[in-house]
Amino acid sequence: MADDTAPVPNEPCLVAEEHAGLRLDRYLAAVVPGLTRSRAQRLIEAGGVSVNGKPAKASYATVAGDRVAVAGATGPAPAEVPPAPEAIPLRIVYEDAYLIVLDKAAGMVVHPAPGHAGGTLVNALLAHTAHLGNATSTRPGIVHRLDKDTSGLMLVAKDDATLAALGAEMRRHAVTKQYLALVEGRLEPPNGAIEAPIGRDPRFRQRMAVVAQGGRVARTLYATERVIGGRSLLRLTLVTGRTHQIRVHCAAVGHPVVGDPLYGRAQPPQPPRIFLHAAHLALAHPTTGVPLTFTSPLPADLAGFLAQIAGG
Repeated sequence: MADDTAPVPNEPCLVAEEHAGLRLDRYLAAVVPGLTRSRAQRLIEAGGVSVNGKPAKASYATVAGDRVAVAGATGPAPAEVPPAPEAIPLRIVYEDAYLIVLDKAAGMVVHPAPGHAGGTLVNALLAHTAHLGNATSTRPGIVHRLDKDTSGLMLVAKDDATLAALGAEMRRHAVTKQYLALVEGRLEPPNGAIEAPIGRDPRFRQRMAVVAQGGRVARTLYATERVIGGRSLLRLTLVTGRTHQIRVHCAAVGHPVVGDPLYGRAQPPQPPRIFLHAAHLALAHPTTGVPLTFTSPLPADLAGFLAQIAGG
């Protein structure tokens, strides 16, 4: 039974993607051991809870990445528990002394967060190698991330210098990242670009949206590969790298990604998960300068769904 008088940890929490959309009181009750929802509500009403440095109401819908803090809590802040190695299979596409390219499976969370202390890609990487950049963080080696249900190619750095160099390449748009996505309808023209700024959705804070003010510049190139059953298989190239960029841009032009639970529509038939796969990655090796190119075919679940709707 929860202890309604126990000290509340005062270390800020970062809201994980799987908790996005929860009311603030429900979020606190879910991630703080021993904290009841009623006590969370009293803490919020007393002004003792902040989100991103500002007071918030119990009804506030949390957003992935929000920093939630409880002020005035008693007891020392708990020490951060480093992620532990776990023998989880990884699909390594390429590895040398500096970096790893892997093919992430759908359903795998990239790094530990409230509600996902283990079973993540980071836990698997720690069991795979003792060499990862930013080794003392909860995201060692992670250069960029994919959403839990998005599969495909990811970069991992094995030392701090490589992590910094790859991050700089990302900021210069020198890393080519292409995705395969099945979207509703047929795009006209079949090849083109979507350019629209992305920011928090002012009505639904757990989502991103194309916004008129305060958004960040975002550009996505698309090319239609096939039209199947009134849906289009697109190859999309990220020129910028905003949160949920492909999903937001496709939805904004009226062609949401099939199977997207946040930005799409449940039009049957539906795939087993969001139809989004990181299929191509190209970069210059951060140490040698040698061009590296990697491809990943559609996983069996998505390829099978394509065959299904094509009648094959």
